[in-house]
Amino acid sequence: MEQPQQCLSRIQSFYPEFSETEKKVADYILKFPEKMTHQTITQVADDIGVATSTIFRFCQRIGFKGYQRMKIVLATEITSPIREMVQEKIQEQDNERDVTEKIFNTSIRTFKDTIQMMDFSSIKKAVKVLVNAKRVEFYGTGSSGIVALDAHHKFIGSGISTVAYTDPFLQVRAASQLTENDVAVIISDSGANTETISVLDAAKEAGAKTVVITNLTRSPLNKKADIILRTVSSSIETRSDDVYSRIVQLSLIDALYTNVIKAQKGKNKNPIKKMFE
Repeated sequence: MEQPQQCLSRIQSFYPEFSETEKKVADYILKFPEKMTHQTITQVADDIGVATSTIFRFCQRIGFKGYQRMKIVLATEITSPIREMVQEKIQEQDNERDVTEKIFNTSIRTFKDTIQMMDFSSIKKAVKVLVNAKRVEFYGTGSSGIVALDAHHKFIGSGISTVAYTDPFLQVRAASQLTENDVAVIISDSGANTETISVLDAAKEAGAKTVVITNLTRSPLNKKADIILRTVSSSIETRSDDVYSRIVQLSLIDALYTNVIKAQKGKNKNPIKKMFE
């Protein structure tokens, strides 16, 4: 298994999914990263008040083979420029430049974290089902609805019949009319919204293939979807509208679209050229 090259940003990305005990470990690492690089696993466990096995499992939970490997990556990370980008909270005293730089830096970090944790085999599977689909429908509400509309706008140029739905009532009705030749792409930050789960259930019952784009690995949507494309959330804070997540999801749609166009080359007439003609 390839070992991650970042620790702090991975902890923040996974934070919403952690158990209460895991959050205690995460909070300690985020608060005392320099101190931790000089501690043994036993010392850390004593400070937090948990068993050493809990620390070891936490390291594995975020992708490391063990505590020592995580410490090495952590030591490298806190001495690199990326440390400044780990969690740049906007403060009351920040001026326009401070706010702008923090937003841009957080976006950059979110992109890097998503690439690091991206399952490219799932990207390949998603492209394959999209290329072979008779119809592709995109579903999303709130900020995810913006991503769904953008996806529809992009894929109009692919030659594939496509539409986007952002109204929960219409989503379920539309999904129930799909066929085994169709694909439902469901976009949801949390993957736990009951209305969104109803859309996925309706699509699967109709026989359609389902692709889910979401931030969390542990969610009802992920347990049911055929293909999961995971993006990364920007911080440990819970938000109803994660602007950074939306930016990454928009770019993921761009990547899917470009890969679909590339896969179609030689198979069909260039859909973009056909559209302009």
